[in-house]
Amino acid sequence: MEYQLSNSSDVDNWKEVILVYSSALKEISTKIEILNDEFQHVHRYNPIEHIKSRIKTSESIVKKLKKNGYESTIENMVKYVNDIAGIRIICSFTTDIYRIAEMLVNQNDVKVLAVKDYIKNPKPSGYKSYHMIDRIIEAKVEVQIRTVAMDFWASLEHKINYKFEGNAPEHIKDELYACAQMVSALDAKMLSLNEEIQAIEKEQNTQ
Repeated sequence: MEYQLSNSSDVDNWKEVILVYSSALKEISTKIEILNDEFQHVHRYNPIEHIKSRIKTSESIVKKLKKNGYESTIENMVKYVNDIAGIRIICSFTTDIYRIAEMLVNQNDVKVLAVKDYIKNPKPSGYKSYHMIDRIIEAKVEVQIRTVAMDFWASLEHKINYKFEGNAPEHIKDELYACAQMVSALDAKMLSLNEEIQAIEKEQNTQ
């Protein structure tokens, strides 16, 4: 299912397009790392646990185009596939997710094209994450921001969907959804605990 390159011109165009997406991914990754360093310097707190990035394979691009009824062309790839370049930001707490999203929105050279807040509005499966489609140096980059617990759950869901090709048995779907509720409860409890600790520290510093 690889994208078929018929001549040298197609090969050159493909390489050029992928180079642009790779450059955009590197640029926004560097930007996020700098924002994290600045946040840590000002607030004495590091909101980001770690960052993952990837360029979608040609096979995945073709599969997505076919799924949505488009021919496998470079033009359609650029126009209709928003997650060729993707970056995932893993945080400790849900409040960090919105802090980071706001910092990205405030960058002059980053244009936010779309936002999907699956934290406030989870998918039916229970999936939670914050998605942004950003444009940087003329290329779209999908940014996913989630907590460690959300990322763990999403990783398991991905494995299950891959194993059963999107048709997992109902009891497994039910168990996965129940786990999603546990993840939400855990995130809320951890956030509450962290806020209590910060309040105690603030009180001690004012005494």
